[in-house]
Formats: sequence, structure tokens, C-alpha cells
Amino acid sequence: MTLIKSISGIRGTIGGPAGEGLTPMDIVKFTYAYCATLPDRLGGAANAAATAETAAQEGTTATQATEPTADSTNTAPAAPHRYKLVVGRDARLSGEMVEQLVCGTIVSCGIDVVKCGFASTPTTELAVKMAGADGGIIITASHNPRQWNALKLLNNQGEFLTAAEGQAILDLAEKGDFDFSPVDTLGKITEHDFTDEHIDSVLALEAVDAPAIRKAGFKVVLDSINSVGGIIMPRLLERLGVECITINGEPTGDFAHNPEPLPKNLVELSETVVKTGADLGISVDPDVDRLAFICENGQPFVEEYTLVSVADYLLERAEKQGVTPRNTVSNLSSSRALRDVTEAHGGTYFAAAVGEVNVTTKMHEVGALIGGEGNGGVIYPASHCGRDAMVGVALFLSQLAHKGLKASEYKATLPQYYIAKNRIDLSDASTIDRILEEMKRHFAAEKINTIDGVKIDFEATRQWVHLRKSNTEPIIRVYSEATTEEQAVKLGNEVVALAYSIIEQA
Repeated sequence: MTLIKSISGIRGTIGGPAGEGLTPMDIVKFTYAYCATLPDRLGGAANAAATAETAAQEGTTATQATEPTADSTNTAPAAPHRYKLVVGRDARLSGEMVEQLVCGTIVSCGIDVVKCGFASTPTTELAVKMAGADGGIIITASHNPRQWNALKLLNNQGEFLTAAEGQAILDLAEKGDFDFSPVDTLGKITEHDFTDEHIDSVLALEAVDAPAIRKAGFKVVLDSINSVGGIIMPRLLERLGVECITINGEPTGDFAHNPEPLPKNLVELSETVVKTGADLGISVDPDVDRLAFICENGQPFVEEYTLVSVADYLLERAEKQGVTPRNTVSNLSSSRALRDVTEAHGGTYFAAAVGEVNVTTKMHEVGALIGGEGNGGVIYPASHCGRDAMVGVALFLSQLAHKGLKASEYKATLPQYYIAKNRIDLSDASTIDRILEEMKRHFAAEKINTIDGVKIDFEATRQWVHLRKSNTEPIIRVYSEATTEEQAVKLGNEVVALAYSIIEQA
């Protein structure tokens, strides 16, 4: 059994001894720690809100309510802020059990719950702001297999917590110093399905050209991997006038195949696209924040190019409209194609460390038009700062409708790159830093980025290699990219061989 605790949440296989698998005890203590640290994350905002509410009820301003007066002793103190959290889940077999534990723990902390039920990760993120909540918990293990589940933690903007905030939760959970609310101050649970509000928000985006999509008369095949994508995605496509053939659509949580949207797992989708003469295949992961396409000929559009294609569309629009800045962001392990497309449209590309929160932090910093990750994660700030497959689909279909091209034809117009993935297995984790330092020295003549491991850019040949240590295993992940598959594999193999020679010389 496996339990992984990190600053981004807690993730593990269901069952087993506490602290080894994801058990009820682990879920309760982690949820409690998230709730107990709410005041620290919100700072004075909650007290200010409570003061303003009390002042409004008394016909005064918030400033007046906090200033002492002659009869201030007769004025009732501001009521304490009543915290509220949203909770959503994918369709995993363990989802209902985990949801009951999470909601019960939140209520026992004196906090109200808005239970979203079946909801995609982006739906739950949007629900935080739609409900005026102080945060949220998403119950999903994303692309992990059926025996896994996890808690993803959100702030009051519906975005993932910072590293410091996550560490504070880990520390309190391990301390085990719990203090629950008495019966008179227990929280309350209400239920609300935000699916249609999410779809409405996508259709309201200026860049989503629904009339053009309807006119194009697309037919698509959707593989929703027996989770919440089978609920929200067909409803979005129907409102866009798209004919949708769904496979693996029932949200049973008993996934028909490995849920990660990689080509080797999408054979049925590819075959169905060709057999039905569809224009496109659409694959989402169980919580619908990752998105991959299959071209009309059954070939992968390639997951890395989900973000690149959407960025190409938005950047072209921005260029025509004279909108600036035209900045984009992706993590260091994502394709250079985004940088090429960005610069072709007069924009500037920025790299971030791996991890969605790192990407969104950089996006806020540079005012990015679009950003995301090469795993099919599209983050469009005009909607919200979280990966969202619904937004990605609507923008991609808008692009196809405008271009008047088949998916394979459009893919051929984009910069062509290939990524190879390797790993260096180590018996001694202490050698990792030495390998990375030696790599920096060996490739000192090249452009080097060290914000997350070591990335070496070979600008003359438009190649790169990224070495990054795992947070959970004694390994170094090695991603390499080049303009041909053979060159990408060759570069990766050379770096791996160099790493092992460094180990032997030690």
C-alpha cells in the first residue's frame, strides 16, 4: 500500500495500515489540519469580512464599526467569521467513502460545507469563488489507477496552496493536536451542483466562438474514462452544437483502461474515431483537468500540443487585436513548441518549475495570456487559474472552426518536436545532487536553468534536456526534446550514460 504526503495534498492507495495506505485516520487528520490552518491562510480577511457584515447590519461602515465611541460598551462585538468550504469528487470507487469522511471532519471543525457531488477538478475550483467559499477540497487522484484516491487542497481563490501553506498542514497533521467543535457550533452541509454554471462560464468566454463551432458541424468521439467527464463534457459539446459519441461514459469509477490520457491507453478511442468518421477524438482524465486529442486519422495529436494549439489560437487573436502583453508560461519539462509559437506571434515565453502551482504563480507574476503544462493541462486566466479540459476543448474547437482544417492538417502547421523520457535509478539518493552539479559543469557552455533540477538548452540545434529529481523515489527523471524522435532519444541516452559515468567515478 502507498501513502504520499506532499505540500500539494495527500495521495495514496485505499486501505492498509494507517500511515501506509490512504486510510480513514489519514483522511481525517489531514482534513482537520487543512481546516485548522484556515485562519492563518486567510489572515485578517475573515475578521474584516465579519466586521463589515456586522457594521452593515447596524447601518454603519466597517471603519466606523471598528472605531471606539462613547457608548461602544453597548455595541455587540463583530460575530466571528463562519468559514465555508466546497467539496467535490470524481467518480472513483472510494469517492463516496472519502467524501463522507472529509465532509464529516469539516463539519466537526465548525465549518460549513457546500457539497458539489460529482464534479471535475476545474468545476470545484470555480465553485470556490461562485460559492464565496474560503477554500475547497477536491477528492481525486487525477490520472492514477482505480485503487488510488487523494485530497487536493484549494485556497479562497480556487487555486492550489503555496508550498509554505501545504507544509503548515503537513506539520499540524503529524503533530496530531486536534480540538473539535462542540455540538452547538458544528458546521452545516448544503448541496449544490455547479456543472451548468461551469459550462455557462466557458460559453461566456470571449475567445470561445460558439457560432463558428456550431457552423462547422463537428462530430467527435469522447473517452471520459468512466468518471465525471462523462457528465460534464457531453453537456458542453451539446451546447456547442457538436455531435458527441461517448465511450466509457458511465461514471462508475471502474475505469475501462489506465486513466492517464496517453496514446497507448487510447487505442479504443483511436479506432472509434476512424470507424465513425469523426473529426476528432477527445480524451480526459478522471477529474477532467488534462486533455488529449486524437486526429481524424486515428493518430495522436500529441498531449504536449494541446496547450500549444490553444496558445496558437489565443496569441493569433491577441496579435490581430493588438492586445499586449502576449506572455505564455509552461513548466521546464514541456515542449519548446510553446516558446516558438509565442515568439512567432510577438509574445514572450516564460518557464516555471514543474507543478501546477508553480506555473500559476509565474502566470500571475508575468500577466500571462495562457499557460499550462505539457501533460494536456490548459490554464486560461480569463476563465480561472487552473487546468481545465472544458476550456481547452472549447478553445481548440474554435481554432479548428476558424482554420477550416482537419486536426492532422492543423497539427502539421505547428512547430514539430519530439520528447523522449528516461530515468536514472540510484541506490543512494545522496548522489543526486552530485550528478546535477556535474551536469552543470559539463554543459557550462550551454544555456542552463536551475529553478527545478537542471535544464540544458542547446539553442543552436533547438534541443534541450531536463534532469529533475523525484520527490518520492531515489531517481532522476530525464526528459529530452529535439526536432526528430531519433535525436531526442539520442540526447536522452547520452545524458543518462554521462550520469552513470559520474556515479562510477565517485
